[in-house]
Amino acid sequence: MKTVIFFGHGARDARWKEPFDRLIKLWEAKYPNTIASLAFLEMMSPTLPECIGSLQEQGLLEIQIIPVFFGQGGHLRKDFPVILEECRRLYPKVQLSTSSAVGESDDVLLSIIEFTAQSIL
Repeated sequence: MKTVIFFGHGARDARWKEPFDRLIKLWEAKYPNTIASLAFLEMMSPTLPECIGSLQEQGLLEIQIIPVFFGQGGHLRKDFPVILEECRRLYPKVQLSTSSAVGESDDVLLSIIEFTAQSIL
């Protein structure tokens, strides 16, 4: 069974995670047959290795990682590849694939434009 990990930066303030929790609930409502989890780069748990380890323990061996970042900054260019390689070393039975940052999608950018238009027009 495929599963999805929404991978975010993390923050000191626990309220920062609230949109991610809503993202999981919206995913589960629309795609109930595909498990979704959250993982964070720093300051919050679980980390990506912890999340992948937990999913592997559940027998989930095909995981798509979705970086919920606005763009390909230093964290995604430098930190993420190192973490991903560590995960591949720690969990060789797990097939890991990734997408680009969600903020690079024209669909996401158009959603922001629509949100903005509704806010000001």
